[in-house]
Amino acid sequence: MRSVPSPNSAPVPGPGRRLAVIGAGPAGLTAAYQWAKGGGDVVVLEMSDLVGGISRTESANGYRFDIGGHRFFTKVTEVEALWHEILGDEFIKVPRLSRIYYRGRYYDYPLKLANAMRNLGAYESVRILLSYVKWQVWPSKEEESFEQWVQNRFGGRLYWHFFRTYTEKVWGIPCTEIRADWAAQRIKSLSLSKAVMNALLKSKSHGTSTLINEFDYPRLGPGQMWEACRDKIVAMGGEVRMHSRVIEVRHDGAGKLQSLLVESGDGEQYTLEADAFINTMPIGELTRRMTPEAPPEALQAAGGLKYRDFLIVALQIEGRDPFPDNWIYIHSPEVKVGRIQNFRSWSRAMVPRDDASSLGLEYFCHKGDGLWQSDDADLIDLARRELEQLKLFDASSRVVDGVVIRQPKAYPVYDTEYRGHLGVLRDYYERFTNFYTVGRNGMHRYNNQDHSMLSAMLAIQNLQHGADHDVWDVNVERSYHEDFQRGERGNGSTNNTNGSTSTNAQTPPAASPDSVGARTE
Repeated sequence: MRSVPSPNSAPVPGPGRRLAVIGAGPAGLTAAYQWAKGGGDVVVLEMSDLVGGISRTESANGYRFDIGGHRFFTKVTEVEALWHEILGDEFIKVPRLSRIYYRGRYYDYPLKLANAMRNLGAYESVRILLSYVKWQVWPSKEEESFEQWVQNRFGGRLYWHFFRTYTEKVWGIPCTEIRADWAAQRIKSLSLSKAVMNALLKSKSHGTSTLINEFDYPRLGPGQMWEACRDKIVAMGGEVRMHSRVIEVRHDGAGKLQSLLVESGDGEQYTLEADAFINTMPIGELTRRMTPEAPPEALQAAGGLKYRDFLIVALQIEGRDPFPDNWIYIHSPEVKVGRIQNFRSWSRAMVPRDDASSLGLEYFCHKGDGLWQSDDADLIDLARRELEQLKLFDASSRVVDGVVIRQPKAYPVYDTEYRGHLGVLRDYYERFTNFYTVGRNGMHRYNNQDHSMLSAMLAIQNLQHGADHDVWDVNVERSYHEDFQRGERGNGSTNNTNGSTSTNAQTPPAASPDSVGARTE
């Protein structure tokens, strides 16, 4: 992979110059909004019927729910300012509460030493500490895998208890096949010593990635942010075209994109020409749609990138919250559910009545496997049964209805081969001077919402003003976590989580897809 910044983009000056954006998620809409503010013409193409991508808000029977929970917390001051510029006073402050369910017990999250020791027992707590000391004295000399990275920081015993089972449930592959750079990106500052210090001192200075007591949240869910952003883009003269699928990305063969071949919802095809282009669709799919065709090595790399898919069973519940948490991580292997969101605890406006609540049971899967292919009714029944098995509340009498949402390509997989594939694709796309691929899937990077937005903001600065930011540095050199101090500089001289989604001494869920940042992302 190239280590130097991408070539300077020739600025696209003047009002009326057109930007074409593929995808109306956080990165795509941020790019479009920034371009329109600069006086340019913009067209956003979205293949679905909702804006926001994985940060959208779905609804059914008056109940609103996220595709996962999305906290709005960030250390990127420009992103925070943009959130409030777009949504104004529609943010609410939400107290943060989450726990871990493991071996029939609930563990406070972040870690509370007395609670953890009481649940594990004195004997097992001593074994964990001795294991930690052992790994500090004799660590793995290499840190190629997630397993090695975690054991070096927590010891083998705590890894075995909390990290391995949950991580493999989430990703569907052994921890030995997950790259250490995923852990380094998501949980850079996390260690057992910091976890214990936080538990003993309750000091933010010893905190890790999600040690905050409250967070911002749009009153009607994260989709409200992106619906407002869409409306502002349109008010500035831009277009956001729904049910619009890009089937060809056309270039001149000499480093400049020229047009897109688009298929509308009624099957009609048309060509959209533009002066500059932003992509947020999965980079592998983008590569297969390039015309003239991408070189063989790029096509091979595109086929080698893998994803973890996701579905959520959103249940409508009679009565108030069955538990107080915003979300609960489910580490127990005897059930398939990985995390449970309690949407009423995020915002009372997410449910239609004060005597109703809504739970979202999240299942990590692969498109086409047994879970993905199951009938909606069977999945709703599975969710009921697992709630009963977890003894959270009487689901059989209180669950009124439910809906299932499937989200393909939710999480880019950091397997043993992804780095090489991504390096080939980065080299290929860096030859284009009027084009950037940004965001989580556009870069095959486990970014939360704020860093996806930042990559789009820097790309627009390059295209519109001739800046020379390397968008691939976002969320690499810059700390991603909540213990990062405001006011530091980095990533192209921009103050640098999702609304992470994602988003810890919260030890175990640091292995989750959403364990860090502005999302419970």
